[in-house]
Amino acid sequence: MIYSSIHTGKTFAVLAALLFAAVVMLQAAPAATAADTTPSVPKKADEQRLIGRWVRPDGGYVLELKEIGKDGTLKAVYLNPRAINVSRAEFSDKDGTLTIFIELRDVNYPGSKYNLKYDPGSDRLRGTYFQAVQGVTYEVEFARGK
Repeated sequence: MIYSSIHTGKTFAVLAALLFAAVVMLQAAPAATAADTTPSVPKKADEQRLIGRWVRPDGGYVLELKEIGKDGTLKAVYLNPRAINVSRAEFSDKDGTLTIFIELRDVNYPGSKYNLKYDPGSDRLRGTYFQAVQGVTYEVEFARGK
């Protein structure tokens, strides 16, 4: 009789432990599923990475990005080799990708435009340059200057 009650107690303890483990696993499973179906929030890029001197390897053109405004404005200087008036400079963060728009308005630059994206893997600005005088768009890139 004593053996029987001890054996039953061990069996009960094992069954209770198994039941507890099953309940814990069932509660954890819906939480994981809910997390998988929740839309992810796009990662915000670090816009401070844009600050600096950028050089176009195909001609030595220089783009200096100095200040970033919370409203999406940039303080930019463009040199070829002397300063060219930057009439508009803006940036945006589109789903974690930093995008830059620069418009030039000066002699021989009547609305020429850069549309660039920051590539963090290569630390380069890549995109297009619309040369307004010729009406031609070129693929360009800028490397970070020293």
